[in-house]
Amino acid sequence: MSLPPDPDLEPDEAGEGDELYEHHRIVADRGQELLRLDKFLLNRLANASRTKIQDAIRAEAVQVNGHVTKPNYRVRPADIITITLPEPPRTGSVVPEPMDLDIRYEDEELLIVNKPAGLVVHPAYGHWEGTLVNGLAHHLANLPTGRNGEIRPGLVHRIDKDTSGLLVIGKTGWAMTHLSQQFFHHTIERSYLALAWGNFEEDAGTVRGHIGRSLRDRKVQAVYPDGEQGKAAVTHYQVRQRYGPVTLLECRLETGRTHQIRAHLQYLGHPLFSDATYGGDRIRAGQATGAYKAFVESCFATLPRQALHARSLGFVHPTSGQRLYFEAELPADFAAALAKWDDWAATH
Repeated sequence: MSLPPDPDLEPDEAGEGDELYEHHRIVADRGQELLRLDKFLLNRLANASRTKIQDAIRAEAVQVNGHVTKPNYRVRPADIITITLPEPPRTGSVVPEPMDLDIRYEDEELLIVNKPAGLVVHPAYGHWEGTLVNGLAHHLANLPTGRNGEIRPGLVHRIDKDTSGLLVIGKTGWAMTHLSQQFFHHTIERSYLALAWGNFEEDAGTVRGHIGRSLRDRKVQAVYPDGEQGKAAVTHYQVRQRYGPVTLLECRLETGRTHQIRAHLQYLGHPLFSDATYGGDRIRAGQATGAYKAFVESCFATLPRQALHARSLGFVHPTSGQRLYFEAELPADFAAALAKWDDWAATH
């Protein structure tokens, strides 16, 4: 969802102007129960928080039946809700941008790219430029568009902004369809290296629990073990190295839910090291004092993002039928943090 310009920005930066553009028009069903306007829009608009919606209403960007109102207005049957903003709505086009892409394989149908941490995969609210897709659009003149016209040309899966590692990109419609089917049927092989807090009792295990948006914080995912909410998710893990306070895992996914490994490990009580969103950016094992505290803080500084790397990717080539397999080495920040833990474990 697009929102009103930030009032702290200068007019030119905010995109302010005399003309307003309609971004959304929603007609309430004739059977609509009375519901607060902010809650109504929260259920209807993707990627929008309640706070941003309330700010938009207070900024008079939201109108009901042609009139401005308040967040606590009760939406009634057949009400017409519009959202207008000073800038025109985004189209489905992606602006090509020159980018230094770490391409590990490429042929006429697909390519494999090793994404660095910090790079957003595809355009969305707040990140319309500088994404991997913008770089791909420059590298490849005509990438196919994702399902339902989404701004995801060439993508059949994604990884989080601050997760590093391998992605497969479809260059043709056939490749995208074929690869998407492999993801749907869980025949894609994917493994991740993850540094998690705590010492795991077992050398291997499986986490099963539905994953869906948290009811308390819509920015994170929660695990619902009873399956009443969210979507089914399965993560297999195996211990690769024990350091005492933290453990290096290899995780293999059966499903590909948003934040799956991060949410599943937090659910086990072992959040990813340095994962601020899921509570891994503070000491979760060992005394938070003295030399140990200083050591952990130095590790956080070395790896200032969640310790998660998409290490390997295996799938069937869409045209040749050949089984392909790729691996990507740990990036420098992750490798340096592990070296610190190696040194620490050797002396404790």
